[in-house]
Amino acid sequence: MKRLSLLIFLCSFFSCSKTPQTINYGTDMCHFCQMTIVTKTHAAQMVTTKGKQYKFDAIECMIRFLEDKQDIMASGNLFIANYNQPGTMIDAKTATYAVCEEITSPMGANLSGFKNTETAKKIINGRPAQYYDWEGIFNKIN
Repeated sequence: MKRLSLLIFLCSFFSCSKTPQTINYGTDMCHFCQMTIVTKTHAAQMVTTKGKQYKFDAIECMIRFLEDKQDIMASGNLFIANYNQPGTMIDAKTATYAVCEEITSPMGANLSGFKNTETAKKIINGRPAQYYDWEGIFNKIN
């Protein structure tokens, strides 16, 4: 009986994990625009409190998806690809965002995410860009 209880506990614990799943680039589809997710530098992902995964091919797709879902946005975990480390996800709410015409993103917003502003400015390297925090980029895109 103890084993069964432990098994049920472990199944329920892992089925509600709020950590991002691996994105299968070239196979997984964007939940918002239905395009195939191919770029490791601009993908995004949301995990709800119940562990439901939403994957996006661009940061702007996740932001547009969340426009009328303030409750999910507040309680779920939001992740974006770190432009500086392709394929690595970082916390979307603490990241720095840069809109730079010379760095294109899949859906045309030219929006990239970075772990912090210092790194973003170093990668942008003097090219014209606008920098935002989560609230700022959410308002700009929506």
